[in-house]
Amino acid sequence: MTTRGLSAFALFVVVGLITTACSSKFECTDALGCVTYAPDEPIHIASALSISGPDADLGLDSRYGVEIAIALRGKLLDHDIMLQVEDEGCSQEGGLAAGQKIVSDLTTVAVVGTSCSVAGVPMSELISEAGFVMVSPSNTSPILTDPNQAWNPGYLRTAHNDKVQGKAMARFAYNVLGVTTAAAIHDGDPYTEGLARVFADSFEELGGDIVTFASISKGETDMRPVLLAVAEAGPPELLFYPVFTAEGGLLTKQAREIPELEKTILAAADGLISDAAIKVLGVTGEGMYFSGPDLTFSGDLYEQFIARYEADYGTKPISVYHAHAFDAANMIFTCIEKVAIQENDHTIHIGREVLRTCLYATSGFQGITGELTCNEYGDCADPAIKVYQLREGEYTPIWP
Repeated sequence: MTTRGLSAFALFVVVGLITTACSSKFECTDALGCVTYAPDEPIHIASALSISGPDADLGLDSRYGVEIAIALRGKLLDHDIMLQVEDEGCSQEGGLAAGQKIVSDLTTVAVVGTSCSVAGVPMSELISEAGFVMVSPSNTSPILTDPNQAWNPGYLRTAHNDKVQGKAMARFAYNVLGVTTAAAIHDGDPYTEGLARVFADSFEELGGDIVTFASISKGETDMRPVLLAVAEAGPPELLFYPVFTAEGGLLTKQAREIPELEKTILAAADGLISDAAIKVLGVTGEGMYFSGPDLTFSGDLYEQFIARYEADYGTKPISVYHAHAFDAANMIFTCIEKVAIQENDHTIHIGREVLRTCLYATSGFQGITGELTCNEYGDCADPAIKVYQLREGEYTPIWP
């Protein structure tokens, strides 16, 4: 049995065989093993998100989405749902540490995570090797669903692929803003580098000129050397830097201190869409452009979600991936209900392989973020991208 390509009929047969075996004494025949919960035991899932440091808003927003999904679902097959919360710190080391904690507990059946692609790369490998399943609400790096790069069986995401976002931002810059020269800066993170590269390639395909493609290091505070290099190479009409909060704030403020970049349009991405980013950017961020997921959701479910978010946390959503996390959790819950084997006393058994197979077979799933259908490598998003402009402390959607 494999984690992909299994038809709905084959999945039905596998589950049926397990059900038949369960009619007497349950015997797990799942290739990756089974998780069993006694009648009084909660179903155990985990989250691994960036919930501390300068990028905490990104992960906390997603964590709230998972918690609301649990609250609104109530129970699964008469079992409570328990959430183990881990912090992946938006770093490779954090992803490894969080992953090791999660896979050490064999009662965990699934993971919602990670926030940052740099944490998702090592953690997805650990999760895969342990036979678990992991659905990310905000990893957007193309490499994570590329089988020739960093994809691992058991990994999926409800966030868009940056191949979509990078192209959208390039079209906005070239066709809407009318710029013909641009520069891009990344920090070596799979997310930032991948998005910057797709933007640069797409911009050149449209007929534009990328005058500089440069990098900084995470934790760096003096951005003037790279910004001066950008200025000397152009200066470009637009500077795109899809980085996170700390580095993004510094790049923005220091770019405005360089006379040659005074008229350069500044643009970033969803790593800088949060309440924390607004504070860090300050007045220098006014008028900047940001690409990210389309947050103009509607419908009864989203209204119910927002009401619960504001009631539980006392604020409107603080970043951009709350709805994607809600959808990720509910995809997992739906598949658990489909594949779990329930005994008369309400003991349940969940096969890890059939759970993976169910998630990869997701088709037409109605979530807040749209209609989700997963491909064989775990790209499930309904990828609508929006461009926002920071106006008087608010991210205002302007395109398309």
